[in-house]
Amino acid sequence: MHTIYTLENASLLLIALIVLWLGRELNDRIGWLESHNIPMAVSGGLLCSSFTALLYFGCGIQINFNMELRDVLLLGFFSSVGLAAKFKNLIAGGKTLMILLLCAIGLLIVQDIVGISIAMLFDVKPAYGLFAGSISFAGGHGTAIAWGSYMQEQGLKDAENLGMAAATLGLITGGILGGLVSGHLIKKHALANPHSQHWRYKIAEESEEEMKQTSTPLEATLATLFCLTLCVVLGHDLNLLLVHYGIQLPEFLTALIVGITVTNVTDLITRPLHNRAINHAGELCLHLFLVMSLMSIQLWTLAHTLGPLLIVLAAQMIVITLIVTYIVFHFTGRDYDAAVICGGFIGLGMGATPVAMANMQAITGRYGPSPKAFMVVPLVGAFFIDLSNAVVIKLFAALPFLQQGLVQ
Repeated sequence: MHTIYTLENASLLLIALIVLWLGRELNDRIGWLESHNIPMAVSGGLLCSSFTALLYFGCGIQINFNMELRDVLLLGFFSSVGLAAKFKNLIAGGKTLMILLLCAIGLLIVQDIVGISIAMLFDVKPAYGLFAGSISFAGGHGTAIAWGSYMQEQGLKDAENLGMAAATLGLITGGILGGLVSGHLIKKHALANPHSQHWRYKIAEESEEEMKQTSTPLEATLATLFCLTLCVVLGHDLNLLLVHYGIQLPEFLTALIVGITVTNVTDLITRPLHNRAINHAGELCLHLFLVMSLMSIQLWTLAHTLGPLLIVLAAQMIVITLIVTYIVFHFTGRDYDAAVICGGFIGLGMGATPVAMANMQAITGRYGPSPKAFMVVPLVGAFFIDLSNAVVIKLFAALPFLQQGLVQ
């Protein structure tokens, strides 16, 4: 019998901030983490989840985390992404967006083929392979829960637990592998960042413009909080309205849509937003969301399936590394932006959109900005990949030999 403690609200936020700071300290003190672009949220989050596992096994103490605050932070982050998206930039990124979407669809199909092949190799029902494929890795925890419940009703025992375990390992791996591969591509091809000089001038211009808009940092902070809160509230209302008409969308997507609308309307009326303040707020929301996700991982739940899952994980890591290195990198331009996109793509394919964004922030924090990557990757991750994954999963699930596996 374990003693259970639950952290929530202010306590959770305090612990998350401490863990995030520890992650920053780890990256500063361990050169390998910094040089390989490992996000500080990943470093700190894994340290915390390892500590809670020690408490569980050594002291009989189980630490649980109430994730309501984390979900609000996710909405705040996607609101900031929307507030940074200008229509002119979205149009300019159309070609790369389509290429990345096609690559994502290809990845989903290959992930499921690999997962089903490994399931058959272990002589288990082929349908389990979908949980070793795109359901858990590209889909993440939400998709694993939804499909796990459905498949269990069809006779696939422990499908949800398998999906959650695979999604957890994918989340961890996506936050590590993305920085490694992007850094390797940048160094191997000696890629220079074409945006650095222009970005310095742009930041200086924006700072000057924002100084004209407001006389105090407090006003910029208040305006930023107002915009983010407005996006979250209106995004929630828009989501409820769409549900009423039978349209199911994730709530973070409607917050993103509201953010895009708000920023372009303010540009039209010549009242531009405080971009730097919004970017900083969004970055903080992202890091806190990701660190909360990783510190809440219960590593002891992975123990009984760890062996087969490590084989699956190794196979999926090889697959996505080959795809980004020889396909995504090549077709998105073979330049610095393409390398950053590759890091984000690995985050999408192995974990979730926030992992993709954290990967790219870690890379650009070291090598400089990549506006194109931050424009196309969130759009693919926030909307297109989930829709594509739903179609791919349904097509695979309808295959006769998978259906036979369910009724055996």
